[in-house]
Amino acid sequence: MFSFLDFLNQEPFRFIVGLAGVLFLTLNLSAILVMSERKTAGYIQLRYGPNRVGPRGLFQPLADILKLFTKENLSPARADLWIFLAAPIAMFIPVAIVWMTVPFTERSVIADMNIALLFFVAITSIGALGVIMAGYGSRSTFSLLGALRGAAQMISYEVPLILSLLGVIMITGSLSLVDVVNGQSGGFWHWYVWPQLPMFLIFYMSAIAEAKRVPFDLPEGESEIVGGYMVEYSGMTWGLIQASEFAGMGLMSGIVATVFLGGWQPPLPFMDLGVFNWFWFGMKAAIIMFTFQWIRWSVPRLRMDQLMDFGWKVLVPGALIWLFVTAAWMAIF
Repeated sequence: MFSFLDFLNQEPFRFIVGLAGVLFLTLNLSAILVMSERKTAGYIQLRYGPNRVGPRGLFQPLADILKLFTKENLSPARADLWIFLAAPIAMFIPVAIVWMTVPFTERSVIADMNIALLFFVAITSIGALGVIMAGYGSRSTFSLLGALRGAAQMISYEVPLILSLLGVIMITGSLSLVDVVNGQSGGFWHWYVWPQLPMFLIFYMSAIAEAKRVPFDLPEGESEIVGGYMVEYSGMTWGLIQASEFAGMGLMSGIVATVFLGGWQPPLPFMDLGVFNWFWFGMKAAIIMFTFQWIRWSVPRLRMDQLMDFGWKVLVPGALIWLFVTAAWMAIF
C-alpha cells in the first residue's frame, strides 16, 4: 500500500521536507546551545545561570526569541543597508546547507554526496564573506576591525582544517561522509581518531577558530572592540548572527564526530541500536559541543599575533608532517 510517508520519500518532496527539517533543527539547536552555554558558564563560575523562566530556567530560550522578535532592528545612518542586512543571511545559510550532508545514520542523510567533504570545505568558507560584509556594511570602525580580524583568522585556519581532513580521505579513499563512517565500523578501536590523533587535534583546534570561539574570539573581542563585526546589529539581525555562530559550533562538532569518532557507529559492536544509532552520533556531537563551551569559560583569549603564529607555525607544519607520515605508512603497509 502506497502510504503518505512513501509519497513524502520521493523527490522533490523528500528534499523539501529534509531542508525544512534541517532549518528547524539548526534554529532550535542554536536556541538550545545558547541555553546550554549560559548554564555551563553559571556552573563554572559557581552561580545558577538562567533560573527565572520556567522550571530551572528551561524556557529562557523561548523568552530570548520573543524578546528578539519584538526589539527594533536598528542600523547606522551611514550603513550600506543592503550589505548590512544581507550579512547575517550570508553567515547563516552556508551552515544550514552543510547540515544537509551530515549523516545521522546510514539512511538518515538528506544529500549523500560523494564529494561531501569537499562540499563542507567549500561552503563553510563562504562564512568569512558574511563577516566581511557585516564589517564593511556597518561603516563602523569597530565593525571593520572585527571583520578584518575575522577574515584573517578564518582564511588562515581554513588551511590546517583542510589539511587535517586529507589523512582520513587517504585512508578511506572517498570524500563521502557515509563512506568515512562505514570505514570506522567494528568498535571504537577502528575510529580514525587513533591513527589520526594529531590530525584530530589540529581539526578540533581549527574548528574552534572557524567557529570564532574562545580562545580564538578575536573578531568579537568584547573588551577591545565591543563585539566587533556585530556591534551595530540589534533585534533579529543580531539574533540571526548568533544563530549562525552556535549552529556553526554544532556543525563543527557533528563533523568531528563523523570524521574521527565513528559517526553513528556504536562504541562496541553489541551496542548497535539499529535505526536508533543516531543516538550515538548525537551523544558524540553533544560531548564535543560541551568541550567547546568548557574551553570558552576556562581559557584566556590569545593575542592576534599569537593566534596567527599558532595557525601558521604550529598547526600547518604539524598537519603536513602527519600527512607525510600517513602517506609513508600506506606506502609501506
